[in-house]
Amino acid sequence: MEIRDLYRDVILDHNRSPRNFGRLEPADATAVGHNPLCGDSLSLSLRLEGERVKEIRFNGQGCAISVASASLMTEAVAGRSLTEVEALYREVHALLTEPAHQSAVPLGKLMALAGVHEFPARVKCASLCWHTLHAALEHPHEAAAPAVTTE
Repeated sequence: MEIRDLYRDVILDHNRSPRNFGRLEPADATAVGHNPLCGDSLSLSLRLEGERVKEIRFNGQGCAISVASASLMTEAVAGRSLTEVEALYREVHALLTEPAHQSAVPLGKLMALAGVHEFPARVKCASLCWHTLHAALEHPHEAAAPAVTTE
């Protein structure tokens, strides 16, 4: 089995059975994101414990890449410090947009998103949840962060 097939299988698995799907109430930070081009829409809620993401969930609908990316993201950031989450946000953004990017941190299953840069229209699908997370963390303890759009 080639590595590309393995990555495709990870995407399909996370789309079919998204992890951390649902609402989290009460939440310390929330944000809503929308990709008008594809119709992807998601809400993100998380609980903080000091400077760490204690728990995170997403809800909404979207294409396979969007749902899989959100599922992978929630697994990757749960339990991490806000500093680690910010570094991961930057690394994933580079992974999605820079074809020759070599990650400075281990990305694990997030590497399944590496091939997305080959399909420019799908970059917005894969990055929507990450931009929404970024917005939520910029406005913790507020009723909701400003809405995020990939347009």
